[in-house]
Amino acid sequence: MGLDVEFFTGRAMEPHLSALAALRIAVFREWPYLYDGSAANEQDYLATLAASPGAGLAVAFADETPVGCSTCLPLAEADAAVTAPFATRGWDPGRFFYFGESVLLPRWRGQGVGVTFFLEREAHARRSSHADYACFCAVRRPAVHLLRPADAVPLDAFWRRRGFVPYPDLVCTMRWKQVDSAERVENALSFWIKPLRDVSLP
Repeated sequence: MGLDVEFFTGRAMEPHLSALAALRIAVFREWPYLYDGSAANEQDYLATLAASPGAGLAVAFADETPVGCSTCLPLAEADAAVTAPFATRGWDPGRFFYFGESVLLPRWRGQGVGVTFFLEREAHARRSSHADYACFCAVRRPAVHLLRPADAVPLDAFWRRRGFVPYPDLVCTMRWKQVDSAERVENALSFWIKPLRDVSLP
C-alpha cells in the first residue's frame, strides 16, 4: 500500500477536517503531548483553520485513507496564545508563517512523510505570502517523566536537518486535558524558526 501526500487550501480543506481531528486525537495522545482530546474540543481549532484564508493542509493518504495531516497558516491568523510571544518581542507577525502540527499514524512513520509535510508547507508559505520565516512550537517535557517511553527520541535533530533553529526563550502557553490529569493543564511550548527567504534569523 503506497503513500501519497496532497495539499489543500480554502474550501478544499473542509472535507478533510474531520480526519485531521481524528488523527490529532490519536497521535497527540502519545508522548510527549499526552493530549486527552475529543471530537468536541477539536471544533474550536478546526474552526480557526477553516476560517483562515491563508491556511493550508497536507494530507497523507494510504490508498484513499488519511493516515497523516499537517497544517499551516499565517501567524497573524493563529490563536492569540501562539502570537503572544511574538507581540511581546515586538516582532511583526506578518513576517512569520505558523506550522501548526504534523501527525502521522505509527505504521507510516520513517517513510519520508514528515519531510514532505515540511516541504509542502514551506512551498505554500512562499507562494501565498510575503512571510520571511516559518515557525512552529513544541511542548516542553522534563527529562524524567512517569509517562516518558523508554525508547522516546526527541525530534530536535530532525527539525535541525530541516533548517529550523530553536528559540528556547520564545515560549507560548496552552492548556489541554492530559491523559494523566482530570482537568486541563497549562503547558509551555517553545518555538523553532527557519528563514523562508534570504534573510537573517530574527
